[in-house]
Amino acid sequence: KLPTMKMLLSLIALLSASLLTNAAPPTCYSRVLSLSKEITESFKELQTSKAVDSCVVMLPRLYLDIHNYCVLAKLREFVAYPRCERVLEVSELKEKARSLYTIMISYCRRDLVFLTDDCNALEHPILPPIEPS
Repeated sequence: KLPTMKMLLSLIALLSASLLTNAAPPTCYSRVLSLSKEITESFKELQTSKAVDSCVVMLPRLYLDIHNYCVLAKLREFVAYPRCERVLEVSELKEKARSLYTIMISYCRRDLVFLTDDCNALEHPILPPIEPS
């Protein structure tokens, strides 16, 4: 009975440690990375939505690579785009883009490392192949 109890306590300790590891607060980098992916996905969904407004088609392309210095200009361009104010999804996306820009230039500016400044890569990204499911 005693070895079973020790094994059970060891298992509980191991599970508790893994929960604490997963509960660690996000870093600035991880927050910027997840928000940029969320924005990029939302933009793709907006572009393919059946209820696409004509102004949505004219929005600046929004592919974000937070390792590319040009992403800051891309975010500014998107947020400043004068059309589509009446489309709720676009307004929400612009607000997320504004938040990402603010986080990058204010809170995380010392934590981010830009590996390139290739603005063309944000206009014509080379996307990884889609893995079959």
